[in-house]
Amino acid sequence: MPLKKSIGLVSAAAALVAGLAAAPAAQAADNPYERGPDPTERSIEAARGPFGVSTERVGSLGVSDFGGATIYHPTDRSQTYGAIAISPGFTAGWTSLSWLGERLASQGFVVIGIDTITRLDQPGSRGRQLLAALDYATTRSNARALIDARRLAVAGHSMGGGGTLEAAAERPSLKAAIPLAPWNLDKSWAEVRTPTLIIGGESDNIAAVNTHSIPFYNSLSNAREKAYMEIDNGTHFFPNTANTLMAKYMISWMKRYIDDDTRYEQFLCPPPDDRGISEYRHTCPGS
Repeated sequence: MPLKKSIGLVSAAAALVAGLAAAPAAQAADNPYERGPDPTERSIEAARGPFGVSTERVGSLGVSDFGGATIYHPTDRSQTYGAIAISPGFTAGWTSLSWLGERLASQGFVVIGIDTITRLDQPGSRGRQLLAALDYATTRSNARALIDARRLAVAGHSMGGGGTLEAAAERPSLKAAIPLAPWNLDKSWAEVRTPTLIIGGESDNIAAVNTHSIPFYNSLSNAREKAYMEIDNGTHFFPNTANTLMAKYMISWMKRYIDDDTRYEQFLCPPPDDRGISEYRHTCPGS
């Protein structure tokens, strides 16, 4: 083979190898918000994700617009993260949901688990407190340098779930919302544009899905994306103990819409068929 032709083939092969090696880096550069390794079914079901977690306690005496909080954040300070404020339900404190704090933070989020001003606060008040907690976390907390204030979300249980809808209606810039067994007297949420995943319990007799979660879901006519997941035989209190089924779809939804991380779309579209889900409604594109 002539020398020039041989050199040309070697150069072409080298360029191909270099291009293949650069492909993952180029893909990562396309989305600077991706955090952590490629996800698997096992990784989103794990009790701990790939990030170490530290906590910060915010006492009630240091704030006035919510009742204090525990902030969970990754120990890796080399990058910023999206943040999620979470409210407990009627008569409950953050301890009723605290298992979620480390679980979500270890997947690459800052989590602000709030206590409310009083345990009797209604959904409208809880919604305002969720937003106040996000504002505090992004401007005054010790973790503020770790938070990308453009990538914020809310979640909550029961009246905190109703407050989640209130917060999303008030602040359309939120990237994601996840009401858990939500309760609210207002059944219409056409003003919400935030991608919203509602998780209800099939056997909930406090915020029955037929009068709360399902009407809320149906009314989200302007949400960019929405889904409704129903926990088989789930009572009103399914979020109050570690719940892998709930957590894996919370992680997937938050990753997809806070971080715009399409690697997690595989767990949401086509719709999941996990045992333990009695019903799933969705706006998955093309499905």
